[in-house]
Amino acid sequence: MTKIGITYDLRSEYLKMGFSEDETAEFDQEGTIVAIENTLQELNFETERIGHLKQLVARLANGDRWDLVFNISEGLYGNGREAQVPALLDAYRIPYVFSSPLVLALTLDKGITKRVVRDAGITTPDFFVINKESDIPNMKLSYPVFVKPVAEGTGKGIDGKSVVRSPKELAEICPTLLSKYKQPVLVETFLPGREFTVGIVGTGDSAKAIGTMEIILNKKAEKDVYSYINKEHWESRVEYKTTLGSDKEVCEQLALDAYRLLGCEDAGRVDVRMDEDGNPNFLEINPLAGIHPSHSDLPMLSRMNGISYDSLMKMIMDSAMQKVVS
Repeated sequence: MTKIGITYDLRSEYLKMGFSEDETAEFDQEGTIVAIENTLQELNFETERIGHLKQLVARLANGDRWDLVFNISEGLYGNGREAQVPALLDAYRIPYVFSSPLVLALTLDKGITKRVVRDAGITTPDFFVINKESDIPNMKLSYPVFVKPVAEGTGKGIDGKSVVRSPKELAEICPTLLSKYKQPVLVETFLPGREFTVGIVGTGDSAKAIGTMEIILNKKAEKDVYSYINKEHWESRVEYKTTLGSDKEVCEQLALDAYRLLGCEDAGRVDVRMDEDGNPNFLEINPLAGIHPSHSDLPMLSRMNGISYDSLMKMIMDSAMQKVVS
């Protein structure tokens, strides 16, 4: 039986260590690990919990090995934090589920990702990266703009003030983000159109879109932003709708183009937003998409498109198992 280790950052563990709710926003709930573990066992894999990076280091030093590692570890420090676990596994020649260190380091930085995507001819909003306060006056994009930390996920650093409408507002919000998140700030042209997220499974030419979901904010939501608060309280703030027809086609083609270009593996999610003319634009890509069965976007959009959680996990594992050398 194939032995699968599971690497992850458990939110409750970090909260007990004294880290804040915001610092641990991207980390997983116990229910996510249980769902992964139970589903893998139902798919006839032997599973073993490993935990976070330092726990993996200790296990490897102890001589422990696995046929494949199911990696959803986000990491805590550094601009390559998501790449740390797969890089270590590469050093020990242990294959893993999801993307390589190169892909995870690249895509964590939204500014560099947009440069790569734009250079390949994939449409993305114009942008400017603010590395320090003195860069703020050099931002020449037309207002309104959208402002967020360059290397966070789960809506961290995004709230009702993220849509900025004047140089004065920009000068107020950017120093706060620079100070709080200790990283550059991405400023991009605000797109007023509809927002979608596309689920993808597979690798390379075998990658395929499995569904597109529109994100519709209601009156209780923070306006115009799929923020951390809106995501956390999605039941009362957000409506998710299956996308069909031409909207589905154009969003999925753009998402697949970006996914394949960036070299993502096994599964991921691409966020897309329409401009004022209804043209799709690449916003960002998540090659370590959340995988809680009922709260994460990828399983949610899969379910809305007739793909059960077990089926989604099987598709992911069918892709990942091609890395295992018999």
